[in-house]
Amino acid sequence: MCVTAVESRPAGIVGASQSPSRRPVGARVKAFVALTKPRIIELLLITTVPVMFLAQQGVPDLGLVVLTCLGGYLSAGGANALNMYIDRDIDALMDRTSQRPLVTGMVSPRECLAFGITLAVVSTLLFGLTVNWLSAWLALGALLFYVVVYTMILKRRTSQNIVWGGIAGCMPVLIGWSAVTDSMSWAPVVLFLVMFFWTPPHYWPLSMKVRDDYARVGVPMLPVVASNKTVARQIVLYSWVMVAVSLLLTPLGYTGWFYTSVALVAGGWWLWEAHALQNRARAEATGGKLKEMRLFHWSITYVSLLFVAVAVDPFLR
Repeated sequence: MCVTAVESRPAGIVGASQSPSRRPVGARVKAFVALTKPRIIELLLITTVPVMFLAQQGVPDLGLVVLTCLGGYLSAGGANALNMYIDRDIDALMDRTSQRPLVTGMVSPRECLAFGITLAVVSTLLFGLTVNWLSAWLALGALLFYVVVYTMILKRRTSQNIVWGGIAGCMPVLIGWSAVTDSMSWAPVVLFLVMFFWTPPHYWPLSMKVRDDYARVGVPMLPVVASNKTVARQIVLYSWVMVAVSLLLTPLGYTGWFYTSVALVAGGWWLWEAHALQNRARAEATGGKLKEMRLFHWSITYVSLLFVAVAVDPFLR
Protein backbone atom coordinates (compact mmCIF):
# COMPACT_ATOMS: atom_id res chain seq x y z
CA MET A 1 0.00 0.00 0.00
CA CYS A 2 2.84 2.34 -0.76
CA VAL A 3 1.70 5.78 -1.91
CA THR A 4 4.11 7.80 -4.01
CA ALA A 5 4.82 11.14 -2.39
CA VAL A 6 4.63 14.24 -4.56
CA GLU A 7 5.97 17.56 -3.41
CA SER A 8 3.05 19.97 -3.39
CA ARG A 9 2.70 23.70 -3.29
CA PRO A 10 1.79 24.97 0.18
CA ALA A 11 -1.80 24.42 1.20
CA GLY A 12 -3.87 27.34 2.35
CA ILE A 13 -4.31 29.36 -0.81
CA VAL A 14 -7.26 30.94 0.97
CA GLY A 15 -5.81 32.62 4.04
CA ALA A 16 -2.87 30.38 4.93
CA SER A 17 -2.20 32.26 8.15
CA GLN A 18 -5.67 31.51 9.50
CA SER A 19 -6.48 28.09 10.94
CA PRO A 20 -9.38 26.23 9.26
CA SER A 21 -11.47 26.25 12.44
CA ARG A 22 -11.47 30.08 12.55
CA ARG A 23 -12.88 30.55 9.06
CA PRO A 24 -16.55 31.48 8.38
CA VAL A 25 -18.98 28.74 9.38
CA GLY A 26 -20.84 28.84 6.06
CA ALA A 27 -17.64 28.41 4.07
CA ARG A 28 -16.56 25.56 6.34
CA VAL A 29 -19.87 23.76 5.87
CA LYS A 30 -19.57 24.09 2.10
CA ALA A 31 -16.03 22.75 2.31
CA PHE A 32 -17.09 19.63 4.21
CA VAL A 33 -19.90 19.05 1.72
CA ALA A 34 -17.36 19.42 -1.09
CA LEU A 35 -15.28 16.65 0.49
CA THR A 36 -18.09 14.22 -0.34
CA LYS A 37 -18.01 15.15 -4.08
CA PRO A 38 -21.81 15.62 -4.40
CA ARG A 39 -21.86 15.70 -8.20
CA ILE A 40 -20.25 12.27 -8.42
CA ILE A 41 -22.65 10.88 -5.82
CA GLU A 42 -25.61 12.09 -7.89
CA LEU A 43 -24.53 9.66 -10.57
CA LEU A 44 -24.20 6.83 -8.06
CA LEU A 45 -27.76 7.43 -6.84
CA ILE A 46 -29.01 7.43 -10.43
CA THR A 47 -27.82 3.84 -10.66
CA THR A 48 -29.21 2.85 -7.25
CA VAL A 49 -32.85 3.95 -7.20
CA PRO A 50 -33.93 2.54 -10.60
CA VAL A 51 -32.60 -0.87 -9.63
CA MET A 52 -34.85 -0.74 -6.58
CA PHE A 53 -37.84 -0.28 -8.92
CA LEU A 54 -36.67 -3.23 -11.00
CA ALA A 55 -36.20 -5.40 -7.91
CA GLN A 56 -39.66 -4.48 -6.64
CA GLN A 57 -41.21 -4.73 -10.13
CA GLY A 58 -43.00 -1.54 -9.22
CA VAL A 59 -42.69 1.26 -6.67
CA PRO A 60 -40.50 0.27 -3.70
CA ASP A 61 -41.19 1.49 -0.19
CA LEU A 62 -40.33 5.19 -0.29
CA GLY A 63 -38.93 5.14 3.24
CA LEU A 64 -36.56 2.39 2.17
CA VAL A 65 -35.54 4.43 -0.87
CA VAL A 66 -34.74 7.45 1.31
CA LEU A 67 -32.70 5.38 3.78
CA THR A 68 -30.83 3.63 0.98
CA CYS A 69 -30.01 6.94 -0.71
CA LEU A 70 -28.92 8.50 2.58
CA GLY A 71 -26.74 5.52 3.44
CA GLY A 72 -25.30 5.50 -0.07
CA TYR A 73 -24.53 9.20 0.07
CA LEU A 74 -22.78 8.94 3.43
CA SER A 75 -20.80 5.87 2.37
CA ALA A 76 -19.68 7.33 -0.98
CA GLY A 77 -19.05 10.67 0.71
CA GLY A 78 -16.80 9.01 3.26
CA ALA A 79 -14.89 7.25 0.49
CA ASN A 80 -14.45 10.52 -1.40
CA ALA A 81 -13.24 12.36 1.70
CA LEU A 82 -10.68 9.64 2.41
CA ASN A 83 -9.64 9.77 -1.24
CA MET A 84 -8.98 13.50 -0.90
CA TYR A 85 -7.00 12.91 2.29
CA ILE A 86 -4.72 10.41 0.55
CA ASP A 87 -4.41 12.42 -2.69
CA ARG A 88 -3.93 15.84 -1.12
CA ASP A 89 -0.32 15.99 -2.32
CA ILE A 90 -1.14 15.55 -5.99
CA ASP A 91 -4.41 17.51 -5.78
CA ALA A 92 -2.31 20.58 -4.95
CA LEU A 93 -0.46 20.24 -8.26
CA MET A 94 -3.38 19.52 -10.58
CA ASP A 95 -5.39 22.38 -12.06
CA ARG A 96 -8.70 20.49 -11.88
CA THR A 97 -8.28 19.77 -8.15
CA SER A 98 -6.48 22.90 -7.01
CA GLN A 99 -9.55 24.31 -5.26
CA ARG A 100 -10.39 21.26 -3.18
CA PRO A 101 -10.83 21.98 0.56
CA LEU A 102 -7.56 20.40 1.70
CA VAL A 103 -5.57 22.27 -0.94
CA THR A 104 -7.07 25.65 -0.06
CA GLY A 105 -6.66 24.93 3.65
CA MET A 106 -10.37 25.30 4.35
CA VAL A 107 -10.29 21.84 5.98
CA SER A 108 -7.25 20.37 7.71
CA PRO A 109 -5.98 16.86 6.85
CA ARG A 110 -6.83 15.64 10.37
CA GLU A 111 -10.39 16.95 10.06
CA CYS A 112 -10.77 15.34 6.65
CA LEU A 113 -9.55 11.96 7.92
CA ALA A 114 -11.87 12.07 10.92
CA PHE A 115 -14.77 13.16 8.73
CA GLY A 116 -14.22 10.34 6.25
CA ILE A 117 -13.94 7.65 8.91
CA THR A 118 -17.03 8.97 10.72
CA LEU A 119 -19.09 8.84 7.53
CA ALA A 120 -17.89 5.30 6.86
CA VAL A 121 -18.95 4.11 10.31
CA VAL A 122 -22.27 5.97 10.34
CA SER A 123 -23.24 4.79 6.85
CA THR A 124 -22.47 1.16 7.64
CA LEU A 125 -24.54 1.24 10.83
CA LEU A 126 -27.36 3.11 9.07
CA PHE A 127 -27.52 0.49 6.33
CA GLY A 128 -27.28 -2.42 8.74
CA LEU A 129 -29.84 -1.18 11.26
CA THR A 130 -32.42 0.35 8.91
CA VAL A 131 -32.04 -1.46 5.56
CA ASN A 132 -30.23 -4.80 5.91
CA TRP A 133 -26.76 -6.06 6.63
CA LEU A 134 -26.13 -7.36 3.12
CA SER A 135 -26.46 -3.80 1.83
CA ALA A 136 -24.26 -2.58 4.69
CA TRP A 137 -21.41 -4.96 3.82
CA LEU A 138 -21.70 -4.17 0.12
CA ALA A 139 -21.49 -0.43 0.83
CA LEU A 140 -18.54 -0.89 3.18
CA GLY A 141 -16.83 -3.13 0.64
CA ALA A 142 -17.25 -0.47 -2.05
CA LEU A 143 -15.79 2.18 0.26
CA LEU A 144 -12.77 0.07 1.17
CA PHE A 145 -12.20 -0.94 -2.44
CA TYR A 146 -12.20 2.68 -3.59
CA VAL A 147 -9.95 3.92 -0.81
CA VAL A 148 -7.51 1.02 -0.48
CA VAL A 149 -7.47 -0.82 -3.81
CA TYR A 150 -7.98 2.11 -6.18
CA THR A 151 -6.58 5.15 -4.38
CA MET A 152 -3.74 3.56 -2.41
CA ILE A 153 -2.69 0.67 -4.67
CA LEU A 154 -3.75 1.08 -8.30
CA LYS A 155 -4.04 4.79 -9.07
CA ARG A 156 -0.34 5.64 -9.02
CA ARG A 157 0.93 2.29 -10.25
CA THR A 158 -0.90 1.17 -13.39
CA SER A 159 -2.71 2.52 -16.43
CA GLN A 160 -5.44 -0.02 -15.69
CA ASN A 161 -6.26 1.88 -12.49
CA ILE A 162 -9.67 3.13 -13.59
CA VAL A 163 -10.62 -0.25 -15.08
CA TRP A 164 -10.37 -2.18 -11.83
CA GLY A 165 -10.81 0.78 -9.50
CA GLY A 166 -14.14 1.42 -11.19
CA ILE A 167 -15.55 -1.65 -9.46
CA ALA A 168 -16.35 0.54 -6.48
CA GLY A 169 -18.61 2.68 -8.66
CA CYS A 170 -20.46 -0.42 -9.87
CA MET A 171 -21.55 -1.46 -6.38
CA PRO A 172 -24.61 0.83 -6.07
CA VAL A 173 -26.59 -1.42 -8.43
CA LEU A 174 -25.95 -4.36 -6.12
CA ILE A 175 -26.84 -2.25 -3.10
CA GLY A 176 -30.09 -1.04 -4.67
CA TRP A 177 -31.17 -4.62 -5.42
CA SER A 178 -30.14 -6.01 -2.05
CA ALA A 179 -31.91 -3.15 -0.22
CA VAL A 180 -35.23 -4.38 -1.64
CA THR A 181 -34.68 -8.16 -1.74
CA ASP A 182 -31.92 -8.80 0.83
CA SER A 183 -30.47 -11.13 -1.80
CA MET A 184 -28.67 -11.18 -5.16
CA SER A 185 -29.82 -12.12 -8.66
CA TRP A 186 -28.58 -12.03 -12.25
CA ALA A 187 -30.23 -8.67 -12.97
CA PRO A 188 -27.98 -6.61 -10.67
CA VAL A 189 -24.97 -8.63 -11.83
CA VAL A 190 -25.71 -7.68 -15.45
CA LEU A 191 -26.11 -4.02 -14.51
CA PHE A 192 -22.92 -4.24 -12.44
CA LEU A 193 -21.11 -5.41 -15.59
CA VAL A 194 -22.69 -2.62 -17.64
CA MET A 195 -21.23 -0.09 -15.21
CA PHE A 196 -17.90 -1.94 -15.14
CA PHE A 197 -17.51 -1.67 -18.93
CA TRP A 198 -18.99 1.86 -18.92
CA THR A 199 -16.46 3.33 -16.49
CA PRO A 200 -13.27 3.26 -18.64
CA PRO A 201 -14.81 4.79 -21.80
CA HIS A 202 -16.57 7.31 -19.55
CA TYR A 203 -13.41 8.40 -17.74
CA TRP A 204 -10.71 8.05 -20.40
CA PRO A 205 -12.04 10.94 -22.54
CA LEU A 206 -11.80 13.21 -19.47
CA SER A 207 -8.30 11.86 -18.82
CA MET A 208 -7.39 12.74 -22.41
CA LYS A 209 -8.55 16.31 -21.76
CA VAL A 210 -6.51 16.69 -18.55
CA ARG A 211 -3.58 14.48 -19.59
CA ASP A 212 -1.02 17.13 -18.63
CA ASP A 213 -2.43 17.29 -15.09
CA TYR A 214 -1.98 13.57 -14.56
CA ALA A 215 1.44 13.55 -16.24
CA ARG A 216 2.62 16.35 -13.96
CA VAL A 217 1.96 14.30 -10.84
CA GLY A 218 3.06 10.94 -12.22
CA VAL A 219 -0.35 9.26 -12.28
CA PRO A 220 -0.26 6.78 -15.20
CA MET A 221 -3.77 7.19 -16.55
CA LEU A 222 -3.99 5.44 -19.91
CA PRO A 223 -3.91 8.69 -21.96
CA VAL A 224 -0.66 9.62 -20.18
CA VAL A 225 1.19 6.46 -21.20
CA ALA A 226 -0.52 5.68 -24.54
CA SER A 227 -1.31 7.54 -27.74
CA ASN A 228 -4.76 8.93 -28.50
CA LYS A 229 -5.15 6.20 -31.13
CA THR A 230 -4.57 3.49 -28.54
CA VAL A 231 -6.88 5.09 -25.99
CA ALA A 232 -9.63 5.55 -28.58
CA ARG A 233 -9.29 1.93 -29.68
CA GLN A 234 -9.72 0.80 -26.07
CA ILE A 235 -12.73 3.08 -25.69
CA VAL A 236 -14.39 1.51 -28.73
CA LEU A 237 -13.67 -2.02 -27.47
CA TYR A 238 -15.15 -1.37 -24.02
CA SER A 239 -18.10 0.44 -25.57
CA TRP A 240 -19.11 -2.52 -27.74
CA VAL A 241 -18.90 -4.90 -24.79
CA MET A 242 -20.90 -2.49 -22.61
CA VAL A 243 -23.73 -2.18 -25.14
CA ALA A 244 -23.83 -5.95 -25.69
CA VAL A 245 -24.02 -6.62 -21.95
CA SER A 246 -26.77 -4.02 -21.51
CA LEU A 247 -29.00 -6.05 -23.84
CA LEU A 248 -28.79 -9.21 -21.72
CA LEU A 249 -31.51 -8.14 -19.28
CA THR A 250 -34.31 -8.81 -21.74
CA PRO A 251 -33.43 -12.38 -22.80
CA LEU A 252 -32.92 -13.16 -19.11
CA GLY A 253 -36.52 -12.07 -18.52
CA TYR A 254 -35.98 -9.00 -16.33
CA THR A 255 -37.01 -6.29 -18.80
CA GLY A 256 -39.27 -5.83 -21.82
CA TRP A 257 -39.62 -3.81 -25.00
CA PHE A 258 -39.21 -0.35 -23.44
CA TYR A 259 -35.84 -0.98 -21.81
CA THR A 260 -34.62 -2.83 -24.90
CA SER A 261 -35.59 0.07 -27.16
CA VAL A 262 -33.82 2.63 -24.98
CA ALA A 263 -30.73 0.41 -24.64
CA LEU A 264 -30.53 -0.03 -28.42
CA VAL A 265 -31.01 3.64 -29.30
CA ALA A 266 -28.80 5.05 -26.54
CA GLY A 267 -26.20 2.35 -27.08
CA GLY A 268 -26.20 2.96 -30.82
CA TRP A 269 -25.61 6.66 -30.29
CA TRP A 270 -22.80 5.87 -27.82
CA LEU A 271 -21.09 3.64 -30.40
CA TRP A 272 -21.44 6.40 -33.01
CA GLU A 273 -19.68 8.86 -30.70
CA ALA A 274 -17.01 6.33 -29.72
CA HIS A 275 -16.16 5.54 -33.32
CA ALA A 276 -16.21 9.24 -34.20
CA LEU A 277 -13.62 9.85 -31.48
CA GLN A 278 -11.53 6.99 -32.83
CA ASN A 279 -11.69 8.44 -36.33
CA ARG A 280 -10.54 11.84 -35.07
CA ALA A 281 -7.71 10.19 -33.14
CA ARG A 282 -6.64 8.26 -36.24
CA ALA A 283 -6.59 11.53 -38.13
CA GLU A 284 -4.25 12.81 -35.40
CA ALA A 285 -6.62 15.55 -34.29
CA THR A 286 -5.40 17.39 -31.23
CA GLY A 287 -6.66 20.06 -28.85
CA GLY A 288 -10.22 21.19 -29.45
CA LYS A 289 -10.42 19.24 -32.71
CA LEU A 290 -10.24 15.92 -30.87
CA LYS A 291 -13.57 16.72 -29.16
CA GLU A 292 -12.99 14.01 -26.56
CA MET A 293 -15.40 15.62 -24.10
CA ARG A 294 -18.34 14.93 -26.42
CA LEU A 295 -18.21 11.28 -25.41
CA PHE A 296 -17.61 12.14 -21.74
CA HIS A 297 -20.76 14.27 -21.58
CA TRP A 298 -22.78 11.77 -23.58
CA SER A 299 -21.67 8.97 -21.25
CA ILE A 300 -23.48 10.66 -18.35
CA THR A 301 -26.62 11.12 -20.44
CA TYR A 302 -26.41 7.49 -21.58
CA VAL A 303 -26.26 5.98 -18.13
CA SER A 304 -29.07 8.27 -16.95
CA LEU A 305 -31.33 7.21 -19.83
CA LEU A 306 -30.50 3.54 -19.40
CA PHE A 307 -31.33 3.48 -15.71
CA VAL A 308 -34.47 5.56 -16.12
CA ALA A 309 -35.54 2.85 -18.56
CA VAL A 310 -34.73 0.25 -15.90
CA ALA A 311 -37.13 2.00 -13.52
CA VAL A 312 -39.92 2.63 -16.04
CA ASP A 313 -39.90 -0.77 -17.76
CA PRO A 314 -41.71 -2.72 -14.99
CA PHE A 315 -44.75 -0.46 -15.44
CA LEU A 316 -44.98 -1.17 -19.18
CA ARG A 317 -44.73 -4.96 -19.20
